[in-house]
Amino acid sequence: MRKRNVAVLFRLDRKEAESLDKKVKKSGLSREAYLRQLIQGVVPRDAPLPDYYAMMRELHKIGNNLNQIAQKAHVLHVVDVQRYDKEVRKFEETVRRITEAVILPEKIESGNRGDQ
Repeated sequence: MRKRNVAVLFRLDRKEAESLDKKVKKSGLSREAYLRQLIQGVVPRDAPLPDYYAMMRELHKIGNNLNQIAQKAHVLHVVDVQRYDKEVRKFEETVRRITEAVILPEKIESGNRGDQ
C-alpha cells in the first residue's frame, strides 16, 4: 500500500500554474516534492549548477586524502596532529556550508511565501 494515500486536488489559474511550474523546474524537483517541501515550511532552492557537484566531488577527494594522511601521521607521529585535525574540521565545515547554501531548502520566513 502507498505511504501517501490522500489525494489533494486544487485549482490554479493559468498565471499561478505557470509560476508554480517555473519554480518547480528551477528546483529540479517534481511538482509533488516541491509542494511537500512548502507544506513542511521550507522553500526549495534552485537546482545547483553542474559545477557544484564537480566541486563537491573534488572536496570529498581532498577530504579522503587528508584522512589517509592523518592515519599515517598518527602512526608515524610526523605531522602536527592538532593542526591537522583543526584543518579537517574547517574542511568539513566548508563542505557543510556549501551544501547548506546551495542545496538545502531554506526555511520560510514570516511574510515570505516563496512567491518571489
